[in-house]
Amino acid sequence: MAKRLQSPSSINTFKQCQRKYYYSYIEKLPRKDSIHTVRGNIAHSTLEYFYDLDVSSYTMDNFEKEFKVSIQKLLLNQWASYSEKLEKLDLTPDKTRFYFEETMMMVLNWCNHFLKDMKKEYAKDPRSITDMFSQIAPVREQEFKSETHQVRGFIDAIKHHENGEIHIIDYKTNKQAVIKDSIRLQLSIYALLYQEKYGKLPQKVGAFFLREGLKMIDVTDDMTQNAKLQIENIHAHTDITDNIVDYKRTITPLCRWKTGQCDFYETCKPHG
Repeated sequence: MAKRLQSPSSINTFKQCQRKYYYSYIEKLPRKDSIHTVRGNIAHSTLEYFYDLDVSSYTMDNFEKEFKVSIQKLLLNQWASYSEKLEKLDLTPDKTRFYFEETMMMVLNWCNHFLKDMKKEYAKDPRSITDMFSQIAPVREQEFKSETHQVRGFIDAIKHHENGEIHIIDYKTNKQAVIKDSIRLQLSIYALLYQEKYGKLPQKVGAFFLREGLKMIDVTDDMTQNAKLQIENIHAHTDITDNIVDYKRTITPLCRWKTGQCDFYETCKPHG
């Protein structure tokens, strides 16, 4: 059986519940959109397109206002582009308004951090907004794929700093600004993919939690070794069997909670 191309999401799903992995990646049952996944996509797209802005008319007198206005317009455009998916969620108008305003708060919080970076650049080397904007802009939405490990990932942002350091950043809309084990593994896989492509490790990886801010961790050899081990473990299992009985159920509160349930709850019937 050929190796299945894995991703940080598929590996974390397998670690959480093998049966959920089976339904999602082998049987490929449809998954339902939720407001959290849809608005996560909207926020990611807003930040991706932010760096395509034409800032040639921005000056030191107006750049703060112009960037804030621009990011709000970008969010409005992205929200409208996802209108069909949002309507299918059957949210009340009040709920839709709540999530829109919350997402607006997130991207404005991100923008405030960006503006601080712009001011630091200006204090260090006063020059045009266009030059500083270009200097700060990261490499965005890059796909990395390892033929050796048969794993791939899409990295939100790669920042090259003047001191030569390389930082990998993933945007998160999570309620808690904590680099939990699943996020650490995702970032470790990104570091491994970067190393395989460029022959060197990034110095830091981290998550920009849109509610609070950036949290970074140093990259170590232990992180990439663990990433390799987790990738090998999933291949060792999924490359030899597609039989559902070989994918055990892990029954936890994540099967069903107060406001929702696993996409495959009705098929899996974990509680009988």
